[in-house]
This record gives sequence, C-alpha cells and structure tokens, in this order.
Amino acid sequence: MIRKILFWVLGIALAGAFVWTIWFLYQKSQKPPEEAKVKTPFTTNIVKKSVATGSIKPRLEVNIKPAVTGIIDQLYVEAGQVVTVGQPLARIRILPNVVQLNNAEAQLDRARINLENHRRELDRNKPLMEQKVISDVQYNQFLLNFKLAEQEVSAAETNLQLVREGASKRGGNQITLVTSTINGLVLDVPLKAGGSVIERSNFNEGTTIATIANMSSMIFEGEVDESEVGRLYETMPLKLTVGALDTTKFDAKLEYVSPKGTLKDGAIKFQIRAAVTPRKGFFLRAGYSANADIVIGERKQVLAIEEANVIFKGDSTFVEVMTSDKPQKFQKRAVRLGLSDGVNAEVVEGLNAKDQVKILNPTEEKPKNG
Repeated sequence: MIRKILFWVLGIALAGAFVWTIWFLYQKSQKPPEEAKVKTPFTTNIVKKSVATGSIKPRLEVNIKPAVTGIIDQLYVEAGQVVTVGQPLARIRILPNVVQLNNAEAQLDRARINLENHRRELDRNKPLMEQKVISDVQYNQFLLNFKLAEQEVSAAETNLQLVREGASKRGGNQITLVTSTINGLVLDVPLKAGGSVIERSNFNEGTTIATIANMSSMIFEGEVDESEVGRLYETMPLKLTVGALDTTKFDAKLEYVSPKGTLKDGAIKFQIRAAVTPRKGFFLRAGYSANADIVIGERKQVLAIEEANVIFKGDSTFVEVMTSDKPQKFQKRAVRLGLSDGVNAEVVEGLNAKDQVKILNPTEEKPKNG
C-alpha cells in the first residue's frame, strides 16, 4: 500500500515538473510586448506650396519670313548673334512664277503698243495744231494721253523687274533682302545658303529664315492643377528653380492665369505666365525647363503634428493620445487641423505641447554600417 502511494506521489511530482518546465520554456520564448512610440506636438513654420512645371521663354520672339519665293543666296547672321532693326539677315534669289512672269511681259507689251499708238496720234495732230486746224485744248488732250501711256510703260517695266528680280529700278526696293524687324538675339537659323524658301501670304505661313528674341525680358510659362488655381492671383510672388542652373532661385511675379483649362493626362490644367526678375551674373537661355514654387498659404511658429499620425474619418480628424505609460494606454481624441504642407499639419485645437501622440506607422531605423 505504501509503495502504491509513493508511486502515485512520484508520478504526480514528475508530471508537475514536466508541466512547469513546458510553461517556463514557453514564457522564455515569448517576446515582451512592444511599446508604441509617441511624439509630442512641436512648433514649426508651415508653408503650403503649389509647384508648376514649365519653361523659360522670351516675352518677344519673332519668326522672320521672306516676302518672296526663291533660293537663299546668302546668309548674313548665325545663331547667338545680336542684331538690330533693319539689319540684313539673308538675300533671296527669286524663282519667278511662270504665270506672273507671262502676265507681266504681256502687260508691258500692251503698254508699249498703246504708247506707240498715242505717239502717232500726237505726231499727226501736232502740225494741225500749228496750222490752227485744231485748237490747243484738243492737242493738249492728245499730249496728255501720250504722257499717260508713257507712265503705263514705266509701271509695266517696274512690275516685270519686280517679278524677275524682286527689285524696283526706281527707289531700289530690295524685297529680296530679308531684314530684322526687332532688336534682339538670333536664337535659330534653321536654313542654310542654297535652301528653298516660300513667301508669306494669306494662304501660307512662309518659311522661317531666322528666329529672333528680346532676351532682356523673360517669362515663365507653366501649368497648375485645377484644385489649386482658385488660390492664385496676379502679382503673386513665385520662386523659380531652373534645372540647368542647379539650386539657383529666380524671383518671378505672376501676371496671367488662363481663364480656360485644358485636359492633360486625365486632369484639368490651367496655364500661367509670370515675369522673371533677372539676376546679375546669370544668363537665362530660351527653353530652359523650370519649376515654380507658388506659396498658397503660410503659418509661422505654430503648434503642429505629423500628418501621418492623424486618423481621418469622414470630415473629422482624430489622434491617439497616451493616457498612461505603464502599461501604455491610449485614448482617441478629436482635433481640428489648420494649414498642412503634406508632411506637417497645424493644430488649431485639441492638443497642447505636452500631449504624447501615438506614432501610427513608425519606421525602423536601419543600423549604421561601420
């Protein structure tokens, strides 16, 4: 009997020891509960910006086109050269239009025939006037007709010369000489000597011989999203970052916001234009890509929290505030936010500088090498 009792006592003791060992090993394998990270509100400046992408362009840019059709006989300028009003850019060798040339030659022939006819009439009536057979008034009419016929021949000859050569024998109007219409810098000369050009007309834009711009007045042209265009106004200051000039900033002033938007990449965009303030020692080239920072709102030294720690539910906003640190306990609290720059948000009410806000998505710090 005693041996049975000892056997059961020993069995129970071994079973108890086994259970305790399992429980102990389980407890050792469990990680202690991680504590949530918290952060107190902080004081900072919040600036809300809108970024417009675009490029730098001259305010005045002109494409110079010829008044005649022909071949470029000679170019007098090249890209990068400064020109003034009236300075020759190129000379055109005319390729006359066959129809116009035939019409001009026929007009000259008719004018000469008419002149010869009036000459004979004048020669025939001059002796009659001297013999008093006809009056001076009648003779003067024949003389007038002869003078008018001479003018018609002269006009027909000038017209034929213009069609053939592009120049008038009286006055020397060289329509074959292409000149600059503005003072500025030659941006581009797309053609070379020997290239063909087409005259500008009501039905044809003509061939561009040179592009000239006034580089002393530059503008920024870009686009903004429809969600931000309502906050823009004329004379609004902008900060331009030009890609080719690294971190150099240029001041600009908004002078135009398009009244009509256009659909681009699935969104409505509005065009804007701003006058660029030049900086000494920097030359802005036409076509530079640039980004414009437009300050839509600004708050200085206000209480703020990171927007990533805010819970949005409908039109309401909440944060989790720690009410006890051991053990950690949190309470959801409604807050009213003000201006946000996408990273930090202004706290209007609901928090003070001592509250500890739960970090909702903490990022793990990577160990530093070395």
